[in-house]
Amino acid sequence: MSEFLFLYRGGDSSGSASPEEMQQTMQKWVAWMKALGDGGNLKAIGNPLEPSGKVVKGKQKSAVTDGPYAEAKDLVGGYTLVEAGDINQAAELAWGCPIFETGGFVEVRPIRQINM
Repeated sequence: MSEFLFLYRGGDSSGSASPEEMQQTMQKWVAWMKALGDGGNLKAIGNPLEPSGKVVKGKQKSAVTDGPYAEAKDLVGGYTLVEAGDINQAAELAWGCPIFETGGFVEVRPIRQINM
């Protein structure tokens, strides 16, 4: 089994959902994560990320700015670490994600193993 990172991007988080709708959405996420765990694919649950943060770049250690400044549809909102036989299986597992119901998407990235 190989490890993959699911990066959750976009999705409507405008706050226009009622408390009941938010609860239903959360139940769908919990059910999907449970299914990943029951299938032996869930390695670690990541928490949702705040939309704010800092961007650190450059060699001079002086370039720290507020951010990230990506379009909302591209902003990483959370992550999960999964195990799968290959990237195709990992992508297939991602199809169960509730983020698709709100216009978001899942970026599936293989974790490169480094021998130290």
